[in-house]
Amino acid sequence: MTLSIIKARVIDPATRLDQITDIHVSQGNIIALGEAPVSFKAETVIDASGLIAAPGLVDLNVSLREPGHTRKGTIESETQAAAAGGTTSLCCPPSTKPVLDTTAVTELILDRAQAAGKARVFPVGALTKGLAGEQLAELVTLHSAGCVAFTNGLAPMAGMRTLRRALEYAATFDLKVIFTSQDADLAEGGLAHEGPTASFLGLAGIPETAETVALSQNLLLVEQSGVRAHFSQLTSARGIEMIAEAQARGLPVTADVALYQLFLTDERLEGFSSFYHVQPPLRTERDRQALREAVRSGVVQAIASHHQPHEEDAKLAPFAATEPGISSAELLLPLTLKLVEEGLLDLSTALHRLTSGPASILDLPAGQLSVGTPADIVLFSLEERTTVGKPWLSRGRNTPFMDVELPGRVRHTLVAGKTTYQA
Repeated sequence: MTLSIIKARVIDPATRLDQITDIHVSQGNIIALGEAPVSFKAETVIDASGLIAAPGLVDLNVSLREPGHTRKGTIESETQAAAAGGTTSLCCPPSTKPVLDTTAVTELILDRAQAAGKARVFPVGALTKGLAGEQLAELVTLHSAGCVAFTNGLAPMAGMRTLRRALEYAATFDLKVIFTSQDADLAEGGLAHEGPTASFLGLAGIPETAETVALSQNLLLVEQSGVRAHFSQLTSARGIEMIAEAQARGLPVTADVALYQLFLTDERLEGFSSFYHVQPPLRTERDRQALREAVRSGVVQAIASHHQPHEEDAKLAPFAATEPGISSAELLLPLTLKLVEEGLLDLSTALHRLTSGPASILDLPAGQLSVGTPADIVLFSLEERTTVGKPWLSRGRNTPFMDVELPGRVRHTLVAGKTTYQA
């Protein structure tokens, strides 16, 4: 199939392109920007006048819930939700049932994602078998099967010696490890950031040191082992300082933040709404501002949705008994554009944190618009606005942003030149 997207404002942070031009696509790849090649004839033409064409978004953490938790979501439903948010490439964590620690689970996810055809899916494998923190998973075999990185998420390791050996093994084969730094002992039983709000509400707290103690240990082991490391879901100002210090010392570490952490603080818990129950927890206004500044400065290279859809019942119990997580894949572009509207980021920087930034973290073949690259493209309007929930394609409606009006509107999402979402 051949396709031309004409008269779009093309913004590609990877190549610093920002101009009104045309994009020409053949056999799923971009073959020209600007003038069409001689003898090229487009079977489909999209008039993108007044729209922005950007690389399809790259989301580093989208829980697809399949296999094992299909009451919450499926690969088809959640990749469709991601496409509605402008995402064309996403990474899914290993917290499936069974855990993503075998080639069989990896292949199942990849096969069903390909059948759905809504987004490119890059599995993140379990660092240890069953995420139990004891025995190392078959990392090299999983990497060969398609896993792009490895993590134990919030599941604790059996001990520092086990973690050290896992990192040394990963470093030997140049495999990327993703950390979500939270000390399980310090966080045990906690529901919210340890501070005045949690005390007032009578909720068990998770101190900032749950993050910083674990982060300091992780950074020291990363430095010793030489493993390629990415730090995910940072929540605290002190944690950001530690990452910045490590980068200044030349340690090649990268970081991302959860989209909702840039907008919400622990004060939102005052009504006991379970929509704000997340792990790691929402922290203070000071922490939120530090996360925003880190995104602006580049200490944090990626914004990720950290999408966790839930069925309705999972959020209906008393706060302490509800399941943590926010359904947010569809909000990735409009909420980031809110940061542009507020003056924190310029448009090119915002798109960098959603495209080439996350793609470079895991060396994914995505995140740019250049001749020869896959035609993974999002077309969106800055003049229109999005009302969250109209429509809503994720099975999980557990978002505190429902019915909120946000800037921008995704008009088309294309993967390899084929439309996966159209408003």
